[in-house]
Amino acid sequence: MTRSPQNHSLQADLQQAASLQTPHSGYHWAGSGRRFFEGWYYRVTLPDYEQKNGQTFAFMYSIEDPIGGQAYSGGAAQILGANDEYLCRTFPDVRQFWGWKNALGLGHWRKSIGQRSPRYLEPEEFDRSISEGYQATATWHQGKLADPGTGQTARWQYQIQPVYGWGDRAGVQHSTAGLLSQLQIFEPGWQILMAHGLATGWIEWNGQRYDFCDAPAYGEKNWGGAFPQKWFWLNCNAFVDQPDLALTAGGGRRGVLGWMESVAMIGIHYEGKFYEFVPWNAKVNWQIHPWGYWQMQAQNADYTVELVGTTHHPGTLLRAPTPEGLAFCCRDTMQGDLTLTLRGKQGVILQAQSHLCGLEVGGSPWDEVWRSPSQ
Repeated sequence: MTRSPQNHSLQADLQQAASLQTPHSGYHWAGSGRRFFEGWYYRVTLPDYEQKNGQTFAFMYSIEDPIGGQAYSGGAAQILGANDEYLCRTFPDVRQFWGWKNALGLGHWRKSIGQRSPRYLEPEEFDRSISEGYQATATWHQGKLADPGTGQTARWQYQIQPVYGWGDRAGVQHSTAGLLSQLQIFEPGWQILMAHGLATGWIEWNGQRYDFCDAPAYGEKNWGGAFPQKWFWLNCNAFVDQPDLALTAGGGRRGVLGWMESVAMIGIHYEGKFYEFVPWNAKVNWQIHPWGYWQMQAQNADYTVELVGTTHHPGTLLRAPTPEGLAFCCRDTMQGDLTLTLRGKQGVILQAQSHLCGLEVGGSPWDEVWRSPSQ
C-alpha cells in the first residue's frame, strides 16, 4: 500500500524508484555561459473529483541561463490547475535554485526563513523554513506559491510511486529521443521521466483542498540551448476502465546540427509492455489543427496505433522558453477527449477512451492544419 506523505522517506523511496530512472533524469547544465534552459513537468490527475468529471493539476518548472547576470537569467513555476486555471510565479535569483546531476531532483526558493544554501529539505523543514518555493524528486513533490497581484495561492505535498519510466516495466529504460540524445545532437532535448505513477497526498488550490490516494501521476522534462519553433503534444494516463495504460505522444520542429526537421512519436505503456513508435522504427503521421483537433497514426513492424484528441474548451495560454525568455506561446487543456486504438497482427489489442487528456499546441505559425511531411 502507498504510504502517506507524513511517513515519507526520501532515501528508501529513491532506492525503490531507481530501477525505473530514465536517462537524462539529472540536471544538464554544466556551468557554461551559453544560452541554456531546462524545464520539468509534474502532473496529477484526479478522476473522481467534481461529480466524476475529474480535475488535473500540472506543475511546470524552468530555469534559464543559470550562470546568472544575463538578460533572461531566472526561474519560474507555473501551475495549470482546476478547471484549466493558471498561476505563475517567477524566481529571479538563480542562486536559490538547486538540481541533482545524477538523479531527478530540483528546487527553487523565492523566500526562506534564515540563511540556508539551496538543497533538498526534509518535508517538515521545508514547511517551517521556506515561505515560497518548491522541491521535487522522483518520489516526492512539495511547494507553496502566492501571487500578491491576483491573490491566487497554491500549496501541495504528495508522494509518488513510479509505475512506468520509459520502457517495459521490468526492462531497461530508454531515452525518449534515442541513443543519439546522449550527444546533444537534438535541440531541445526531451525526456519522459515517468510515463505513469501513483500519487498520494494533497493539493490546496485557492483555498480548496484536494486529497487523493493513488492518483495517476506523470513527469517529463526538456533542456538545451536552442528553442522549439513549433510543436504539439497529447498525454493521458487516466483512461476509462484502464488503470494500467499510459500514453504520451507529440511532435515538433527541432534543431539537428544547425538545421530543422519535423518529427513525431507515440509511446504507450500497457500491462507491463512498452509500445514505441518513433522515427527510427516506425512511420508516424499527424494532422493537427490550430486548436481543437489532434490526429495521429503510426505503424511499425508489429503494431499500428491511431489517436484522436478533441476539445471544446478554449484552453489556457502558458509560458514556454523562447530565445527572448519565457513567453505566452502555447495553449493547453487538461480536459481533452481522446480515443486510442492499438492493433497487432492478430487484431485489436486495445481500444480506450478518456475525457481527461492533456492536449497542447505551441510555437508558430498555427494558421492552418499541420500535416506530417509524408502526407
